[in-house]
Amino acid sequence: MFSLSLSAQKFVGIKDGHFVRDGKPYYYVGTNLWYGAILGSEGQGGNRERLCRELDTLKAIGIDNLRILVGSDGQRGVKTKVEPTLQVKPGVYNDTILAGLDYLLAEMGKRHMVAVLYLNNSSEWTGGYGHYPESAGAGKAPRPNEDGYPAFMNFVAQYADNAKAHKLFYRYVRDIISRTNRCTGVKYVDDPAIMSWQIGNEPRAFDKAKLPAFEKWLGEASALIRSLDKNHLISIGSEGAWGCEGDYDCYERICADKNIDYCNVHLWPYNWGWAKKDSLIENLPRSCRNTKEYIDKHLAICEKIAKPLVMEEFGYPRDGFSFSPQSSTRGRDTYYNYVFSLVADDAEKGGKFAGCNFWGWGGLAKPRHEQWQRGDDYTGDPAQEQQGLNSVFITDSSTIKVIKAQIDRMKQLTR
Repeated sequence: MFSLSLSAQKFVGIKDGHFVRDGKPYYYVGTNLWYGAILGSEGQGGNRERLCRELDTLKAIGIDNLRILVGSDGQRGVKTKVEPTLQVKPGVYNDTILAGLDYLLAEMGKRHMVAVLYLNNSSEWTGGYGHYPESAGAGKAPRPNEDGYPAFMNFVAQYADNAKAHKLFYRYVRDIISRTNRCTGVKYVDDPAIMSWQIGNEPRAFDKAKLPAFEKWLGEASALIRSLDKNHLISIGSEGAWGCEGDYDCYERICADKNIDYCNVHLWPYNWGWAKKDSLIENLPRSCRNTKEYIDKHLAICEKIAKPLVMEEFGYPRDGFSFSPQSSTRGRDTYYNYVFSLVADDAEKGGKFAGCNFWGWGGLAKPRHEQWQRGDDYTGDPAQEQQGLNSVFITDSSTIKVIKAQIDRMKQLTR
């Protein structure tokens, strides 16, 4: 496990099971800005002026930790997938997105912000799990919106033990981590603007029978990343037991790996059936109860293996299941406040909860369509989701007030 040394103090490190940054304890409230590298590009979708304004806004709020997609994979023009893609086919890259990632990291460094960069994705919205088996000759990946989610899950379940697909992914990992930032001239492995490498967004086995192969792959991937980069932290990007087909022992094993530095968990009351679209306010008590139960089980594991825990995704729909930035967010604000209290209460007691990243920052975006279309602003909601579903826009003053209050509370722990 990565531990803090004098030579590593410019990077986020770990000491006695807690994050340390600049020689002090590091607790944080961050967000997900999955589209940051696209905004940083000068090609399709790029908008460097907006990117800098978003970074300035986030920094002013007190947010200095951003979870970001390195890039999407595979065929372009897929309705529910991020555009433009970074890796059009294995080893062939859209240079404008790489330049955008360089620019993003350079601008974050100027603002003393740090990035958590995820390298893969089990969901269809970036290609990822579907792209690699397809490129390895396993056939065409189904599209959930056309072929149904069961067909997609059956296809991507083969990723766990597909050695050819893994080989293609490992090539990508080497290419990204060995990169030198053309804006700063700094190698990625030497860049303190990167907090950690994350194997993927919500990696899953999709089949209990595949869990042993899934665990083996995660171990291989984390060992490869560690061999390439001795400076930065490594995490999995897991949803928790939900991403281990409900197996808490599996979650403990993958997090206990010597190359995994800290643990992740995600929480989605609506997606997981705890809250219904026609009764979001009424379902808040159940959502909060289930959230605490889920968190407590994962915190117990983190205490056992002595590693920090970060809730890297959580969200709640707008009132009335509206997608309009003008709609109210009473339910979301209540849920955010509850989640924040769980994080801060545990951290104040010296527990393993170190921070959280809400999903996601929509900022200055002005959604034009319910389904994202080329030319639309990027929001916190990827292409497969309704635009506005989970985004926090700059106009969401009540939500931002809740976020600021949590930032102030967490800052007390760094003094």
